[in-house]
Amino acid sequence: MNVPPPVVELDGLTKRYGDLTALDAVTLDIRAGEIFALLGPNGAGKTTLIGCVSGLVIPTAGTARVLGRDTQREYRETRRVVGLVPQEINFDPFFTVEETLRFQAGYFGVKLSEARLAEILDALDLGRKRKAGTRELSGGMKRRLLIGKALVHDPKVLFLDEPTAGVDVELRRDLWKYVRRLRDQGTTVVLTTHYLEEAEALADRIGMIDRGKLLLVEEKAALMRRLGRRTLRLQLAEPLTRLPGALEAKGARLVETGMVIELEQPLSEELGPVVAAALEAGLSVRDVETRRTGLEEIYVGLLSKDGVRP
Repeated sequence: MNVPPPVVELDGLTKRYGDLTALDAVTLDIRAGEIFALLGPNGAGKTTLIGCVSGLVIPTAGTARVLGRDTQREYRETRRVVGLVPQEINFDPFFTVEETLRFQAGYFGVKLSEARLAEILDALDLGRKRKAGTRELSGGMKRRLLIGKALVHDPKVLFLDEPTAGVDVELRRDLWKYVRRLRDQGTTVVLTTHYLEEAEALADRIGMIDRGKLLLVEEKAALMRRLGRRTLRLQLAEPLTRLPGALEAKGARLVETGMVIELEQPLSEELGPVVAAALEAGLSVRDVETRRTGLEEIYVGLLSKDGVRP
């Protein structure tokens, strides 16, 4: 099977500001038509990486390519195929929504057709704000307009840098739906976010970066299976003072004054043998509850591992 070439290729990408290394020899391939979530704490290097790929930051060393073209030597070509939604609000407050989108398209030499303008406005639920001044928009509407600006030239790669920061939950989920639709239409989406729920809901693959170093890149599902844990809780009808040997050997413990047996295990392990061991020991199990580790716990654990983060 022929594997299509990556849309974004980073090879030893490094950026230094004096003694500060913002990016440290990052090598990464991002595939066509995927949602790639780049996670890391403040100051990890996420925005610097995006700046290098979108041509806004000149790397100290290494290369960044988009669709096979070098982002420094072939800036005009690569910038035309990249859309960027920055963290900061960056449009002129004295223009309307429509004017803002038309002017943005002009920067790329694109004459925004009425059909394309209507498509963007409708997709982002900005149609009723078409003639409104941008100063009149709520915070959530301004976020939508930022995404619209990034889409006017129909980019092949879309960078979303904290796209839902400060917006309400309902709007965040609306934007999630739209990001999935873009992915389904063939757009490659690179997402940075502090909302780990967002990365867990959207991403096909996940990269974690800290202090300029790329710690891992993995399929989300594989990462959850490999590092995810599950907590099994057996609610008993009567309290225990001591665990049966078979359950103790599995690492179970008694909690809540002996009314609950609790056991943490990898997601890859079966629950059946634990429940069977409890029943074979003659225990009366009233209820079985499981809790699966989410991406947030995995993320915190990785950043804490080996002193990466205190």
